[in-house]
Amino acid sequence: MNARDIRLAKSRLRYPVLGDLEEAARRRLPYYVYDYLQGGTGEELSRRRNIEALRGIEIVPRYGVDISSASMSASLFGQTFNAPMAIGPIGMDGAIWPNASSHLAEAAREAGIGYMMSSMSAGSIENAAAIAGENFWFQLYTFAGNDHAVSFDLIRRARDADARMLTVTLDIPGAGRRVRDMRNGLSVPLRVSPKMALGTLLRPAWLAGLARNGLPRFANFAPYCREGASKAEIDAFVSKGRPGGGATWEMVARFRDAWPGAMTVKGILHPADAEKAVSLGLDGVIVSNHGGRQFDPSPATIDVLPAIRAAVGKKSTILFDSGIMSGLDMVKALACGADGVMVGRAFMLGLAALGADGARHVCATLMEEFRIALVQTGACTVSGAKGLAVRHRGAWVDDDFKAGGAGQKNYE
Repeated sequence: MNARDIRLAKSRLRYPVLGDLEEAARRRLPYYVYDYLQGGTGEELSRRRNIEALRGIEIVPRYGVDISSASMSASLFGQTFNAPMAIGPIGMDGAIWPNASSHLAEAAREAGIGYMMSSMSAGSIENAAAIAGENFWFQLYTFAGNDHAVSFDLIRRARDADARMLTVTLDIPGAGRRVRDMRNGLSVPLRVSPKMALGTLLRPAWLAGLARNGLPRFANFAPYCREGASKAEIDAFVSKGRPGGGATWEMVARFRDAWPGAMTVKGILHPADAEKAVSLGLDGVIVSNHGGRQFDPSPATIDVLPAIRAAVGKKSTILFDSGIMSGLDMVKALACGADGVMVGRAFMLGLAALGADGARHVCATLMEEFRIALVQTGACTVSGAKGLAVRHRGAWVDDDFKAGGAGQKNYE
C-alpha cells in the first residue's frame, strides 16, 4: 500500500459514515465557511425535510438470491459508470476548500463516476474537463443579459471541452434568503469583518490552502471581464448578471438547439415541469430542491420523485439530488424511481475534513455502502434496486399537486 492508501484506510476506520465528517469539517473550516456549506434557506426546514424523508423510507429485502453476479454498474446518458452516482455541482467550491474542483474531478475520474461542475465553481470548465475526461458534465447558470450571450458562450466552452451532459438549473429565479450567511455578513463581494478575520486565523489548514492557491474567484466568468481583471471585478460582473434568474422554458428550448449532446434541467419538483422538459426533447431531469437552499416550504425531494417518474415514464433519465449521505440513501432513491443520484454536500464535507483525500474517501464510502445494500436487499444490480418493495409514507400523490389542494389536475 502506498501512503495515500494507508491514509484512506485510516479514514475509513475513523469516519465510517459520512455524517462523522461534519464535526471534523467544522473544526477545520472558518465558521462562516462551514455555515455556507451546511446552511439552507429560511428556517432550514426543507434541508432537514430532505434528510428525515430519506430516513423514513422502508425497503423489504428479498432472500435466497444468487448474489455472485452483483454489480453496481450503471448506464446514464449513454455512458457506463461504476456506480449510478455523480458528484453534484457546488457553487464557489474553492471557498469551501482550496482547489476543490480539481480534487473532485480527479476523484470522479478515478472512481468511474460523473462529475458535474457548476458555472459558479472556483475552477474553470477547461481545467476540470481536462482532469475528469469523459466523466465531465456541466451545470449552466444562465445570464440573461445581451440575449444570453454569456449563457451561450458557456455552452460553447462546455461543448469544446467535450462535456458529456449539460444541465440547465431552473430553481434559482431569485437569490435564496440564507439566514446563516446573512448573520455572518457573507456577501458578494466579500467584506471581511474583524470577527471573520479572527475566525480565519483560527483555521490554519484552510488558510494555508488559500495561501497556496490564492483567493477563490468565479473562474468561469473571467473571460467576460477585461484581461487581468481582479477578483472584485469578476465578483461585480457576476453580481450584476443575476446568474440563474433568466432561465425560462423558452430559453431551455434555445439551449437545446445549441447543445448536441445529452441535456437535462435541474431543480424539478413538479410532474408538469418534468413533462415539459421531456416535450422539449431533453434526455431527462434532475429532481432537486437545491439541497434546501432556495425555497424553504419545498417538499423533500424524495417525496415527489415517484410522481415525477410516473409522469415521464421509463424512457427519460431521472437523477435524484438533495440529501444523499449514504449508499442506503442511493438504494432508496433508485427504489423510488431514480436512475442515479447526485451528491454534493457530502463531497465538500470530505474535502473540508480530510483535504485532497476527502473526495476519494466519500467515493469509497458511498460505493461500499451501496454495494452492501444491493446484496443485503437481494437487488444485486441497479435494475434490481428499481424493483424493490418500498413503503414510502411521505410520497406525494396526484391530489397533492392540484392547485390549492383542489380542482383539476394541473399537470395533465
